[in-house]
Amino acid sequence: MAVRIPGIDLQEYYAQLGPIQPVIEDDRVTEVMVNGIDHVYVEMGGKVVLTGIKFQDEDQLLNVIQFIVRSVGRRIDERTPLADARLADGSRVNAVIRPLAIDGPLLTIRKFAKDPFQVEDLIRFGTCTEGGFGFMKAAVLAKANIIVSGGTGTGKTTFLNVLSGFIPAEDRIVTIEDAAELQLHQEHVCRMETRPKDINGEGEVTIQRLVINSLRMRPERIVVGECRGGEALDMLQAMNTGHDGSMTTIHANSARDALARLETLVLMAGIELPVKAIRQQVVGAINIFVQLARLRDGSRRVVSITEVTGMEGETITMQEIFVFESQGAGADGKIIGHFKPTGIRPKILDRMFTMGLQLPAEIQSLFPDPRMMAQR
Repeated sequence: MAVRIPGIDLQEYYAQLGPIQPVIEDDRVTEVMVNGIDHVYVEMGGKVVLTGIKFQDEDQLLNVIQFIVRSVGRRIDERTPLADARLADGSRVNAVIRPLAIDGPLLTIRKFAKDPFQVEDLIRFGTCTEGGFGFMKAAVLAKANIIVSGGTGTGKTTFLNVLSGFIPAEDRIVTIEDAAELQLHQEHVCRMETRPKDINGEGEVTIQRLVINSLRMRPERIVVGECRGGEALDMLQAMNTGHDGSMTTIHANSARDALARLETLVLMAGIELPVKAIRQQVVGAINIFVQLARLRDGSRRVVSITEVTGMEGETITMQEIFVFESQGAGADGKIIGHFKPTGIRPKILDRMFTMGLQLPAEIQSLFPDPRMMAQR
């Protein structure tokens, strides 16, 4: 089930959304983008199209925005003209009003499936292969620290949610998000959400503060929806001090770009650290980068799985374990390609063997267990 606001009847809630109610209730629509009163776009099947939906006037649109924002205890007005929120069904919302929105209020809604996608769904969509997910399952079980990297709309949160499903049911998981989106099925989950400043400019609780607080909660896994500021340093320190198996997402276009982005975010913590010291923190903390991309045909794919292997001088070294090789487009415009292993044996699998864990069946032929080979 989605991360819903408790105690709210969804049909009554949707009825308050005015002219966008039909597209919110349409399961084919994955995103709704309102640009003022007479330009409403939706994403369907990976393509963005303009609808014929119009609001009566700006007041009607503002009333819808106010309704959404107030439902989650947040506010939006001239003093605070932008807000992050979520619908009662858990869909992510961003709203911007005048004076920041020059041509009228802007409303963006990232919808979530009523039932969260599973591994089988993403394999069917072509996002990743059985072998790729088999390796990721092994990495999660081996308590690898994983960063899911990608641009806007590449499916990072969805993929993070699927990866979180590999966490053993007995582990204590702490999730930290700006707006609650993750839909973990494990029982022992502690969910926390940031809080913006109140009308007096006080009471803000940031992701960084929640990450620091989570360390006092005896977490076995920390899952941060997205690292976008100084909390990256606290996250790295947590990963370096016994909180293995943690995960987060980051905005970047490649694994190497994600490393550079991490360095920038660490510097945002306001602590002057030499670049080499930051890179040593990264090498000691991060094991795996999963890179997502949105291709020309609108499909979302894992384009590489990369392992951090160490440092040479002041440069972080990495090796690609899986990579997507594009072979052009078919007659229907769909991208054709293969996601395949590079032939390099991941170092993280050695941790599985040390822990006495069995490799997932999906990758036993790709990465044979050296213990079994020694017995032959």
